[in-house]
Amino acid sequence: MKKQLYIYIAMILAFLVYNQFFQVQDEKLNSVINILFASFLFLYIGYMAYLVLKRLKDTGKK
Repeated sequence: MKKQLYIYIAMILAFLVYNQFFQVQDEKLNSVINILFASFLFLYIGYMAYLVLKRLKDTGKK
């Protein structure tokens, strides 16, 4: 699980660095990039929740 958390932290840091230093000048394109980036972050949270629930289910059978 540590590997997934490290990947998630790296993605958050990339999101913050993009918003601080590498923003696109076009406001619409910048909004689209931010929306896609945030959507991917929420998708990864869902993936981590799925892994946790799967692990809990597997340990409950033993």
